[in-house]
Amino acid sequence: MKIAIVGLGAIGGLIAARLAGAGHRVSALARGETLTRVRERGLVVESAGQRSVAHVEVSDDAAALGPQELVVVALKAPALAAVAPAVAALMGESTIVLPAMNGVPWWFLPAAAPAEPPLESVDPGGRLLALLPIARVLGCVVHLAASCPEPGVIRHGFGERLIVGEPRGGDSTRTRSVCATLAEAGFQAEASADVRREVWYKLWGNMTMNPVSALTGAPSDAILDDALVFDFMVRTMAEASAIGARIGCSIDQSGEERMKLARKLGSFRTSMLQDASAGRPLELDALVTAVHEIGARVGVATPNIGALLGLTRLMARQRGLYPARSA
Repeated sequence: MKIAIVGLGAIGGLIAARLAGAGHRVSALARGETLTRVRERGLVVESAGQRSVAHVEVSDDAAALGPQELVVVALKAPALAAVAPAVAALMGESTIVLPAMNGVPWWFLPAAAPAEPPLESVDPGGRLLALLPIARVLGCVVHLAASCPEPGVIRHGFGERLIVGEPRGGDSTRTRSVCATLAEAGFQAEASADVRREVWYKLWGNMTMNPVSALTGAPSDAILDDALVFDFMVRTMAEASAIGARIGCSIDQSGEERMKLARKLGSFRTSMLQDASAGRPLELDALVTAVHEIGARVGVATPNIGALLGLTRLMARQRGLYPARSA
């Protein structure tokens, strides 16, 4: 399969290296130091105590890579709007776009409610939906941990699971084909008949721990050990669960039960805390703003989600990690 990866960070780099190792024709859209390093020495992957190097074609020009059969988009959500035209340039007549990203994606609400306008928080004016229409997209939920300690170097932590499915639900040949391709590359690839629910469930766990960690600078265990913070997060998750029930993404679990799973992972620094520490833009809109917006649309009160959003957004604006308020 001819595959392009957009974003050679932790997740994109791992997917690119493994797909190349499985014999697929893999290229990647990259820029800056990542482009230079991967051209010079290949893509370095450290996993299970072993170090390997994968050689993939890299370019900063989508036109030079040409139309693809599969385009894996592995970016942080704030970067997608600027890169979307390049993703569109990689699409041929039957190209599949697989966004391996956190949070609420641009296709999430339109897939379930075509008459509803796209979410302003993740797709202002519907520009992403116009460039990357739902008919081209397969949903993807990533359940693995990896980091990128330096450009072109990927460190795989734990997990292998990738859940793939049609945005509007059901089974499809292309879902099975993509899952088979990912499985050949060593991932635990699962086809889902309801990938929207899988997206919402992962979001439900991430949308509190990530911003709270960015606000406080605390690792996960310290957050879970603070009774007041723990109670606040559980109340916030209850609001998100109520929203999920209104949009066909019910969660059969309590916030307390979900936090027990987080505790089993030990002490870790969330991706948003890592971004805040490094001075990178925060993925706040896809993780929290979108939930707040959906809640308003479906009539669910969200005082705790609103408090979390307001505090984190203010902190991020003060540090230049989130766009300033428009005039």
